[in-house]
Amino acid sequence: MSSQLKSAQNFFILCLGASLIGLAPVFVRWSELSPSWSLFYRMFLALPFLALMNLYFNRSAAFKLKSRKHLLLVLVASLAFAGDMSSWHWSLEFTSVANATIFVNTASIYMMIFAVLIFKESVSRRFMLSFVLTFIGVIGLIYFSNIKTEAALIGDGIALVAAFLYAAYLLIISRLGEESSINIIFYTTLFTGIFGLIFALFESKDFLPNSSFQFYNLLAMAILCQVGGQFFITHSLPKLKASFGSIGLLMQPIVATIFGAIVFYEYLNFIQLSFVILALVGIYFARLEIQPAKEINHET
Repeated sequence: MSSQLKSAQNFFILCLGASLIGLAPVFVRWSELSPSWSLFYRMFLALPFLALMNLYFNRSAAFKLKSRKHLLLVLVASLAFAGDMSSWHWSLEFTSVANATIFVNTASIYMMIFAVLIFKESVSRRFMLSFVLTFIGVIGLIYFSNIKTEAALIGDGIALVAAFLYAAYLLIISRLGEESSINIIFYTTLFTGIFGLIFALFESKDFLPNSSFQFYNLLAMAILCQVGGQFFITHSLPKLKASFGSIGLLMQPIVATIFGAIVFYEYLNFIQLSFVILALVGIYFARLEIQPAKEINHET
């Protein structure tokens, strides 16, 4: 009974973490800074909290990676993650929250494709099913979108590029299983913030929040999404079966879609909702294939 209770608690914590990350699109949309400046502040403001958590949980092993090769892998992964996050933030400027978030979560499909091409892993029938379901859902969402403009199509395309970069990030991070997850989260946040700053300097000269609301909006995104969401997922995911982990992680696109409707009036009709469900089922099966218990989920 106690084992079942612990599983239920961990599943609840995972759902909470994924839900917190699902709030990120709201904070990004509310920010008046450029997408990459929002990314920079999300990472920069999260660093002190992640450093304290690292010291508390890892103590003498805090901030220590096992080799320089691992540090290099983290650096490359962070570059991919910064590209992913910046692209995803940009996609929210053009397309709906639902489309942007669900498209980014197709990264699970790309990750499996990378694993097949690079590491010669075999492809199961379940993966082929997930591939078909996911992209039928994606194509349906694009075709039946409420906003049929060239800008919306550009936004959908940018979100798919973000998914591609996120898959590259996850594939690299999956090779660092020997490292402390909190150490990895700290360094990816640090390096992603640095890369985000470089992107931001090219985007805009306006780099300071122009009101207390804008600052608290960025701070809330950093604490709730980058610190809280990450920690809850990292804490609970390895303690759950892959099937429960995959279901729990789906709370992120679901919460993002719900808040997109509530806050920004981006309501979905029955046909769109059907394609959302189809895409989520495909993403669920894809995550079973890549064993989500090994993932460190930062996304969106």
